[in-house]
Amino acid sequence: MLRIGNASGFYGDRFAAFREMLTGGPLDVLTGDYLAELTMLILARDRLKDHQLGYAKTFLRQLEECLGLAVDRGVRIVVNAGGLNPGRLADAIGELADKQGIAVRVGHVTGDDLLPRAEALGLPNGLLAANAYLGAWGIAECLRGGADIVVTGRVTDAALVAGPAAAHFGWGPGDLDALAGAVVAGHVLECGTQATGGNYAFFREHDVTRPGFPIAEIHADGSSVITKHPGTGGAVTTETVTAQLLYETGGARYAGPDVTARLDTVRIGQDGPDRVRIDGVRGEAPPPTLKVGLNRIGGWRNEVLFVLTGLDIEAKAELVQEQVAAALDPAPAEVRWTLARTDHPDAATEETASVLLRLAVKDPDQKAVGRAVGTAAVELGLASYPGFHLSALPGPGTPYGVFESGYVHAHLVEHTAVLPDGTTVVLPPPTVTCELAPAEQPPLPDPLAPGPTRRAPLGLVAGARSGDKGGDANLGVWARTEPGWRWLAHTLTVDLLRELLPEAAGLEISRQLLPNLRAVNFTLTGLLGQGVAAQERFDPQAKALGEWLRARHLDIPEALL
Repeated sequence: MLRIGNASGFYGDRFAAFREMLTGGPLDVLTGDYLAELTMLILARDRLKDHQLGYAKTFLRQLEECLGLAVDRGVRIVVNAGGLNPGRLADAIGELADKQGIAVRVGHVTGDDLLPRAEALGLPNGLLAANAYLGAWGIAECLRGGADIVVTGRVTDAALVAGPAAAHFGWGPGDLDALAGAVVAGHVLECGTQATGGNYAFFREHDVTRPGFPIAEIHADGSSVITKHPGTGGAVTTETVTAQLLYETGGARYAGPDVTARLDTVRIGQDGPDRVRIDGVRGEAPPPTLKVGLNRIGGWRNEVLFVLTGLDIEAKAELVQEQVAAALDPAPAEVRWTLARTDHPDAATEETASVLLRLAVKDPDQKAVGRAVGTAAVELGLASYPGFHLSALPGPGTPYGVFESGYVHAHLVEHTAVLPDGTTVVLPPPTVTCELAPAEQPPLPDPLAPGPTRRAPLGLVAGARSGDKGGDANLGVWARTEPGWRWLAHTLTVDLLRELLPEAAGLEISRQLLPNLRAVNFTLTGLLGQGVAAQERFDPQAKALGEWLRARHLDIPEALL
């Protein structure tokens, strides 16, 4: 068995988690996931200012206080904190170790950075970053080469677990079922405490004041048990694990550079307190192409929040929109108004009698969204609706990013492991790949017998978790009971989802049944526009989309309530 823990789910996660995980109980490997679509843009802008940067600086500070502890306990560390500059981070770790007088062997993985070859590969112009999602084999090679610490650039999040498992158990590219099992375990671990009760729909059932970080006990066949250190907060249950399994996935085929994991084969079960077993995962050949994350600056944006209070809210909003439109001539390329009605009638406080009217503007030219927008808003201070005020003075405008996905053939990417002794090993791409066809939909379960219903929120009988994939949103919904699954599978159709979420009414929506998880998984194409960095939506990463759905009312059988 290989015991792998996680200490970071994003750049900015709990700083103390590395020490907590190293001191909380036994571990063989400790991982940290620092990269996301938005993070790569942040790191790219860091690199523009200083070519020595481009990595997650937080990790180096965490390591400064935990390096000796990890070495003393024999815990290997595998992180993607290298970002856009894994070689420089590896050097910085070596310098830190020398300063502390600690002998440590550092390996790193490169080859994901395609920006220098963007034109030759047919990628778009004007990119700040172009990074292929590499897999597990570079990590495995570094570990087999004796590395105590492995830092990578852009690899799949699950590779941080699959790589150490492959190195430990001696798996090769043909061990597809075992690799798929490790990928699923890695997907559960990658977002840290989201597997142990964080961001969980039924959070009131557990103490999640400070949830512990997750651990996967990986076995030679790829099966695993998800758990956490004893005495830490939160909970590991089939439902907390189900929620994370549904997070930011699409169809039943979860494609990666090493293997395509069949999510419709995943079996989970409670294996004791705070222990959930995952097994049965089947693997198929990976696709012939690698996903490439493309980040660029899309233009400039600005935002003004007008506060409207009391009576005649709609008329006040109409007035200020007309006034701003007249002042912004010519108008920015994109002008969007949003009225958030959070006011209450006969309110006891001024704040609860008020609403926010948001003006968001975008343009390729900073001047079009900078002082001109601020001036248009501020000059209305004594000439607009009664009670006029702003939540804050407008700023000069800020650049916004755009994330897009591209694909290149795996043979065009040099997945490279740099071993602790300086040896460079280029990993060959998989020799067997396949074009992925959509998985067949499993048959619907038997419908629930007809009976009386009651109008109630969906969240009384179902959990949900949602997130972003570029401009698309993922929304997974699971039933808490077997009868609830029979009802959910027949009831929560694409058409009903469009009714319950009117913002998605005109979008392409796909639905995938996952009976083993009692879940329905949706992909809402284009809901998030150009992605999180473009800030086109109130909830730009769709983090709360699932909670909005759970709050919607529909006719639910009384037998389930």
